[in-house]
Amino acid sequence: METRIDGEPSGIDLLPAAFQRWFATKGWQPRAHQLSLLEKARANKSVLLIAPTGAGKTLAGFMPSLTELADRGRKKPGTAFQGVHTLYISPLKALAVDIERNLMKPVGEMGLPLNIETRTGDTPQGKRQRQKLKPPDILLTTPEQLALLIANGEAERFFADLRYVVFDELHSLVTSKRGHLLALGLARLRQLAPNMQAIGLSATVADPFDLRKWLVSQSAGEAAADIVVAPGGARPLITILQSEDRIPWSGHVARYAIPAVYEEIKAHKTTLVFVNTRSQAELVFQELWTVNDDSLPIALHHGSLDAGQRRRVEAAMAENKLRAVVATSTLDLGIDWGDVDLVIHVGAPKGASRLAQRIGRANHRMDEPSRAILVPANRFEVLECQAALDANYINAQDTPPSGNGALDVLAQHVLGMACAAPFSGDELFQEVRSALPYADLPRETFDRVLDFAATGGYALKSYDRYAKIRQRQDGLWRVSNPQTAQQYRLNIGTIVEMPMLNVRMVKKNKLGSLGRGGPVLGKIEEYFLEGLTQGDTFLFGGKVLRFEGIRENEALASQAFSMDPKIPAYAGGKFPLSTYLAEGVRGLLADRAEWHRLPDQVRDWLEIQREVSVLPRRDQMLIETFPRGSRFFMVAYPFEGRLAHQTLGMLLTRRLDRMGARPLGFVATDYSLGIWGLDDMGEQIASGRLDLQALFDEDMLGDDLEAWLNESFMLKRTFRNCAVIAGLIERRHPGQEKTGRQVTVSADLIYDVLRSHEPDHILLQATRQEAAAGLLDIQRLGAMLRRIRGHILHRPLDRVSPLAVPILLEIGKEPVAGNASESLLAEAAEDLIRDAMQV
Repeated sequence: METRIDGEPSGIDLLPAAFQRWFATKGWQPRAHQLSLLEKARANKSVLLIAPTGAGKTLAGFMPSLTELADRGRKKPGTAFQGVHTLYISPLKALAVDIERNLMKPVGEMGLPLNIETRTGDTPQGKRQRQKLKPPDILLTTPEQLALLIANGEAERFFADLRYVVFDELHSLVTSKRGHLLALGLARLRQLAPNMQAIGLSATVADPFDLRKWLVSQSAGEAAADIVVAPGGARPLITILQSEDRIPWSGHVARYAIPAVYEEIKAHKTTLVFVNTRSQAELVFQELWTVNDDSLPIALHHGSLDAGQRRRVEAAMAENKLRAVVATSTLDLGIDWGDVDLVIHVGAPKGASRLAQRIGRANHRMDEPSRAILVPANRFEVLECQAALDANYINAQDTPPSGNGALDVLAQHVLGMACAAPFSGDELFQEVRSALPYADLPRETFDRVLDFAATGGYALKSYDRYAKIRQRQDGLWRVSNPQTAQQYRLNIGTIVEMPMLNVRMVKKNKLGSLGRGGPVLGKIEEYFLEGLTQGDTFLFGGKVLRFEGIRENEALASQAFSMDPKIPAYAGGKFPLSTYLAEGVRGLLADRAEWHRLPDQVRDWLEIQREVSVLPRRDQMLIETFPRGSRFFMVAYPFEGRLAHQTLGMLLTRRLDRMGARPLGFVATDYSLGIWGLDDMGEQIASGRLDLQALFDEDMLGDDLEAWLNESFMLKRTFRNCAVIAGLIERRHPGQEKTGRQVTVSADLIYDVLRSHEPDHILLQATRQEAAAGLLDIQRLGAMLRRIRGHILHRPLDRVSPLAVPILLEIGKEPVAGNASESLLAEAAEDLIRDAMQV
């Protein structure tokens, strides 16, 4: 049942006297959506509350718990054990700490007889043990801690009195493997506490019905939770930074705008400066300090920083001691800082929902508008920022759906349930199916996951170490031994850090095999190396290297002498462009009547593109071919995001090679894909030797994809993550932790065994599902190939076009040693731009 709130609040008589006095003392009234949620909770309904930032949704979420505990009164000495009453689940440790601080104030002012505590990875072990023996009334925690609590032998006692579980920022929890683990945890809570009600809180929701279903059992006849929709707050004031300086053609740091960003920081009380990646955060922070002539207190906050440093920054923000914080997604959610009066987003936001979430961090007062400034780092990002601004004004959302549950996460959960108590396979299957991500899980797949936990699978069943659970004579499954349970608790969770790999120079001996010695040249992010196959050449440290493979946690490379290194290069931020914003960018490019909203220099850029080439219609994909130097280029403009373009580039270069076009490499951004080679691809298309329709046919997602995956290291690395999450490989042991090298060696050996002897192993199945959905974006790429069928527009050119300049500039950005490299690149860029802008 949906309730939309309009008009004055009613039902204030639902509040205990202490609450009514507190509101009156503050000169406030409870908001209508707060009372509506309370009313539904009193009627034993699970509820989803959708309310804008500043609408008091956190207080609304706790209202049922606080009023019930107030009516209960203070516990009498000698009272029998009482389990936790309310569980609050936060996606961030910082958010749980912040909620505790903000909740304790009204609780203290009303004198409510209850206690509130946090339990996160930062909580001391002694406090965690005490919480099990004497649970607080309200426990503020994270998905990982919930998984630990339900895997404990005392879970039934601990949760027996649970009345409410409150999920904050629910939309951000449900779409990842973390959300799948949490959904399974919620299914277990429903078994331990049948009278429990779930309350979901969210400000940005693309599909409310999906979240409403997530909150309730999918096997108990409940279609979905009730929903309360609060009225929207004041419309945010969003602008795109207007700069007299030239907007770069490529890049992601926006150095040109740093002086203007600093002036905005000076003009406001407290500013949050959001970026998309940790490296961007470091660079923007350094640039701001360079121009910080007034010595303003500016801090940095991202996930790689020490927890103590992050807490100090959060405390300083709460005490209004900072003028600005440069942050990544670690501060996206819910932190209640009313004195933040400006959000600056450096770089395009990549999603409408993400932008709404980040803007909401400014001015936690519902009736006053949040103010935000978008700072595009390059010319394509100007278009994306305009599309994001348009989306925000119509309240468009693009959070992805929750999706099907991951099998490696299910394997971890099965082991956790065996650690808690012996279980029946039939009963656990029904419980798992009650969780939305696993509602359609076939029994055969569940049994294969169960067999994996019991034996490791057919190829590994002769090794006792992989037999984590055993079946008793009564048919119940139990954990094999106490050490297995201890290992499980040390390795719980779904977050696996992507490591950097050393690049080591090696030489081949006379027999053609690789030596083990050689100097280490530095480190490269693993995601880049995963796309390479043996024999590819790439630039690193000023050298042209031949990729020989990955051994343990090192990339092996030999000296190469190619003048045209083959470089898969992935430019862009951490987040790929959302489908919704991609559609907005295509629409803006195609509609000349809308260009008046763009900066003059960007409008001129597009006008010259129209004159020297063409701008595609919304339903078309433009392909340009042109020569430059000793190379020939083909640039495609799908506007489908970095992940889809990376995969497309891998597959197209294979096809072009097979067709005799001799491609040398490609570079992918969120907006376009550039391929270069030794032969004139434009002439081959014109002569019919290259058929564009055949080149971009959907069948590339079949055998071509399979062949490339088998040759690349991507599946092997994805398997490692799945194996760690599923518990096949343990990162941590009592008193020690495996190095990345040890984990990689173990995973590589097992992967090779399974591919040879059990290619249908459940973890290989999970690996392929994850690669298709995440690393490769196969579904989106397939939709794009269907969209452009019959709508490919080819323009042969005699020189680079204005639209192609950004992608060509990315090719030159591989690291090159020496101080002269920056000036050389700058000169090359000016030549490129001058050629492109000639009419």
